[in-house]
Amino acid sequence: MSAPPRRRLWQSLTFRLALIYVALFLTSTAAMFCAAYWFGVYQPMLKEAEVVQREAKDLAAVDHADGRAALLRALQLRERTGPRRPFHAVLDPGGKPLAANLPSWPDATIVGWKLLDADVAFLGTEQDYTALSVERRLDDGARLIVGRDVEDIDDRDEIFSVAAAWLVAIASALAIGGSIAMSRAIGRRIDAVTQTARRVMAGRLTERIPLRGTGDDFDELGRTLNEMLGRIEEALESVRRVSDNVAHELRTPLARLHADLDDLRSAGDEGERQRLAEQALVEAVRLQSIFDALLRIARIESGRHDAGFRSVDLSTLLADAVEFHLPDAEARGQKVENHITAGLTLDADPNLLFQAVSNLLDNAIKYGGDGGAVTVGAERTDAGVTIDISDTGPGIPPDYRQKVTERFFRLPATAGEPGTGLGLSLVSAIVALHKGQLHIGDASPGTRVRLVFP
Repeated sequence: MSAPPRRRLWQSLTFRLALIYVALFLTSTAAMFCAAYWFGVYQPMLKEAEVVQREAKDLAAVDHADGRAALLRALQLRERTGPRRPFHAVLDPGGKPLAANLPSWPDATIVGWKLLDADVAFLGTEQDYTALSVERRLDDGARLIVGRDVEDIDDRDEIFSVAAAWLVAIASALAIGGSIAMSRAIGRRIDAVTQTARRVMAGRLTERIPLRGTGDDFDELGRTLNEMLGRIEEALESVRRVSDNVAHELRTPLARLHADLDDLRSAGDEGERQRLAEQALVEAVRLQSIFDALLRIARIESGRHDAGFRSVDLSTLLADAVEFHLPDAEARGQKVENHITAGLTLDADPNLLFQAVSNLLDNAIKYGGDGGAVTVGAERTDAGVTIDISDTGPGIPPDYRQKVTERFFRLPATAGEPGTGLGLSLVSAIVALHKGQLHIGDASPGTRVRLVFP
C-alpha cells in the first residue's frame, strides 16, 4: 500500500484550528483589556474634563459680569476648595500672567482639553501633578486656563500602557503554547484513527482504534468506528463462510450431474438412459433452487426486491399456511395446534410473509419428529404483532442459534436431511425487510421461533 501523500501545513485541520484558537484568544484578551481601559481610564478622564469645562465656563461668566478682579478672587477661592488640586492661569492679551499656579502652559491655544505637567516643589522635593486643562478666551482677548489634578488617572494610563506590552507578549505566548498543545492532542487522536484505518485497509481486520476511557467525543467516535469495524469483520467472515458453503453445496450436485451426463452419453439401454436423464434433471432442479434462493435473499437484503406492502389479514394468511402444510404433518403423525388470534392485520408483503411462515412450518414439521406436535400462535402485544411457531423435536443447541440463519448452515445432526440450508436465511432477510425481529429459542422440548413485527 502506498504511503499517504504529505499535506501542506495550512491543509491540516489541527493547524487551522490552532490559528483560530490563537485569533480568538488574542481577540478576547484585547477586548477585555480595552473594556478595562475604557472604564478605568478613559471614562474617568472624560468626566473630569466635563467638570473642568463647566468650571471654566462659570469663571469666564464671572469675568464677563463682574470684571477681572472678581475673576481673580474666584480663582483664589477655588484654589482653597475642591476634592482635587485645582490649577489655573490668567494671561493678558500680551501673554503676561496675571495670576497662575500652573508652572507652565503652552503658547498655543488649548483646543478641547490637554494634560499638562504641573509638578510643584515643596520643601526641597517635587510633587508630581498632572493637570487636565481647558482654555477659554475672555472678552478682552485674555486667556483663562483652568485645570484639575488627574495624576491618579494618568498613573493608571501609564500602567495600562506598560501592561499592554506585557499582555501582548504573555497572551501571545499562552495562545501559541495552548494552540500547539491543542493541535498535538487533536493530531494524536486523529492519527490514531488514520493509522488504524490504514492497517485495516492493509488487511488486518482485527485492528481497533485505541480508546482512552475519557468518554470524550474522540472516544465516542472511536467506539462507533470500532463497532463498525467489528460488523465489517463479521460481514466479511460471513461472506467467506458463505463462499465456502456455496462451493461445498454446489460441488456435489454438479459432480452428480456431470457423472449422470457422462454415463448418459455411453448408455445403450433406453431404460438406463431414461433413469440417468431423470437423475440429471433432479440435480439441475436442485441447482436451480439453490441459485433462485440465493438470488432472492440477495435482492431482499440489498433492497432491490419490489415489495408489495399493503394491509394483510395476518390471521387468514397464517391459517392458509397451516392448511397448506397440514398434509405433511399428518403424514408424519404430527398434531398441529392453532392459537392464532382472529382479526390480526399487518402492513406487509403477503407473498414474502407467506414464504417466511411456510419455511418455518416446513422446518418444524421436518425436524419435529414423527408423532410430535407443531404449534402456531399469533397475537398483538405491546411490542407489535408476534408470531410463534414451535415443535417438539430435538431443538437447536444454544451455540448454534445465532448461526442457523447463515446461508447453507446445517446442524451436524441434520446434515443428511434434504434441503438447501437457505430456509432460515430467507426468513431472516424477509423479517429484516419488514423491520421485524427474529428470535430462536427453546420450546422445552423442541425449537420455538418468534417473529415480532412493529
